[in-house]
Amino acid sequence: MKTLAKFIQQKREELGFTVKGLAIASNISQNDIEEIEEGKILFLPVTIRQSLAKVLKCEPDEIKALEKDITENIISNEIIDSIKELILNGAGGLKCPKCGAPLVTRIAKMYDLEDNLILHPKAHCTKCPFQIHS
Repeated sequence: MKTLAKFIQQKREELGFTVKGLAIASNISQNDIEEIEEGKILFLPVTIRQSLAKVLKCEPDEIKALEKDITENIISNEIIDSIKELILNGAGGLKCPKCGAPLVTRIAKMYDLEDNLILHPKAHCTKCPFQIHS
């Protein structure tokens, strides 16, 4: 079975893009492209899916079919929101709410159309597939 990570990497290579080249062409951070290809990001926001599909010359539905939103119906939104808030407040040593293993966290910095800084907390578990992607 093909994974999202393998699909994106294969399409990128078929079209002759480097990771950096795909990041520039799709206006997606190089770090996010790397995390998708490493299998750390399993579910994509609509805008990222559409940007990748356009550059990789495929349909967004081809990408969506390979995505896995593993947090849906497993961990409550309240718990996810509290973890996001802790990440934004600089808390360290966070544990996965699913298995208790350490979470790897970061804050993605993006700008909206009016050049306002928007911070997006992200996290993934070191042991299980739990992740926070937006």
